[in-house]
Amino acid sequence: MSNLVINMPPAKTLSEAPSIDPSAFVDKSKLGRWTEVGARTKVVESTMGDYSYIVNDGDVIYSDIGKFVNIAAHVRINPGQHPMDRASMHHFQYRSEAYDLGDDDQSFFEGRRDLKVTIGHDVWIGHGVVIQGGVTIGTGSVIGSNAVVTKDVPPYSIAVGVPALSIRERFDKFTQAVLMRIAWWDWSHVELEARLKDFRELSAADFCLKYDPAE
Repeated sequence: MSNLVINMPPAKTLSEAPSIDPSAFVDKSKLGRWTEVGARTKVVESTMGDYSYIVNDGDVIYSDIGKFVNIAAHVRINPGQHPMDRASMHHFQYRSEAYDLGDDDQSFFEGRRDLKVTIGHDVWIGHGVVIQGGVTIGTGSVIGSNAVVTKDVPPYSIAVGVPALSIRERFDKFTQAVLMRIAWWDWSHVELEARLKDFRELSAADFCLKYDPAE
């Protein structure tokens, strides 16, 4: 049997300028340094902090995303909602111009803008997650694949399921507090490079011992 040789493409190099795939759509949004928007992903009226990324086939609107946020494929953040309290839920009544029925209902869209999603720093959002409007996801948390998040997720917790529930915390309360004091996500690019070895080799507890500003 012959050996199969597969040549992998070189790793992509990012830069301080945001990297946006040619097939992605970004509108009225602010992207930080070293950010990346993957193929066929849409980002509208949202912010992404430094080093955050979203990979392919995502959909984000009316959201504030922190730094170092890791967003997997097919994630939907702040999806559209139909007005269940009205006589009809169909969008002819608020996207009326498309049906030649008069002006669009701008108050409906303003209501959606008021229900922003807020995501903290260093969050991991798994494949296929849906995050409903008005939800806050705390720093350091993990959202398991295919979860539907309808309520706030505390910092440094792991949430899974439909609807998503927090099943445990990543670290004890003391370690969480120290990590928040360190706020390494605010370090400069030079500091990140200089301390990269510690990120790789130290446990969270040892990392806290070394960098806790209160010590």
